[in-house]
Amino acid sequence: QVQLVESGGGLVQAGGSLRLSCSASGSVWRINGMGWYGQAPGKQRELVAFIRGGGTTNYSDAVKGRFTISRDNAKNTVYLQMNNLEPEDTAVYYCNAMNSWGQGTQVTVSP
Repeated sequence: QVQLVESGGGLVQAGGSLRLSCSASGSVWRINGMGWYGQAPGKQRELVAFIRGGGTTNYSDAVKGRFTISRDNAKNTVYLQMNNLEPEDTAVYYCNAMNSWGQGTQVTVSP
């Protein structure tokens, strides 16, 4: 079992940038893939970006070319660099690993 804590959300204007962090603790040696999911108001939680243990990544079509997921295995931390943010990116962003979820961090993008 792992515990996940997200940070880095906030309010930003369209075109701005944020970097989210997710720190893992507990049985971290069991973690392979880690993902970032976004849940906009009134919508289902959806995969935004995913990174496997070997470093390969996947992105949703909506964020390709704007967001970058990365991980620092020494720090048990995964990051989401969010550039050129759009109002449509407004959501609570959750980190996921081994079926565990963090508490989420709010990202709000104003027009």
